[in-house]
Amino acid sequence: MPLPYPCRLFLFDLDGTLIDSREDITRAVNAVLIKMGQRALSTAEVIRFVGDGVETLIQRVLRNATGAEPGDDQVSAGINLLLEEYRNHLVDSTRLYPGVRETLESLRWARLGLVSNKPEALSRRLLAAFGLAECFCAVLGGDSLPQRKPDPAPILEAMSRCHALPAETVMVGDSPTDTIAGKAAGVFTCGISGGFRSRKELEAAGPDVIIEHFSELLKLFCAPRD
Repeated sequence: MPLPYPCRLFLFDLDGTLIDSREDITRAVNAVLIKMGQRALSTAEVIRFVGDGVETLIQRVLRNATGAEPGDDQVSAGINLLLEEYRNHLVDSTRLYPGVRETLESLRWARLGLVSNKPEALSRRLLAAFGLAECFCAVLGGDSLPQRKPDPAPILEAMSRCHALPAETVMVGDSPTDTIAGKAAGVFTCGISGGFRSRKELEAAGPDVIIEHFSELLKLFCAPRD
């Protein structure tokens, strides 16, 4: 596909794309594991379980810790503990990735939306904490709809709220989940390396383009001529 690619709407993932939240997520997960009588995990161990929502994260870390499938009560207790812990330490160490603020400001010719698998309320709090809440015409979290990425429904809903068509929309994210959801929704997909997933994982998902730095968006995309 020829570049620069004209578009009207950018949809962004949050964790690993706009923000580096790995330390705060790791601390919250380990607080839960310790309270549940399990050993703490390294940041690398925790982050490989992140990306598909809170419930899946808790299921994965408990399965890893115990070697067995966690029961519903155990998962429910873990979710409640995690949300309580994480809400209280949401931005202790979390930072925007380099170039994010400046690039978003330079993309004002386009509409911006957020499509994350993090709960919507926490996603909105994080955007507000970094002064970015007013930049987005739509914010969808993992609990905003019955479906979440890699299902295309949140992307389709964000396009509807922001009044854009698939052919004029770009999904930007650091994980295969973002690429899979974007492809299913019929939008241009842009993987960004250096987030929570490796470049090898991104390449396997087959996004239309992969960038190394957030600011590369300014070179690869442009406003439509009409």
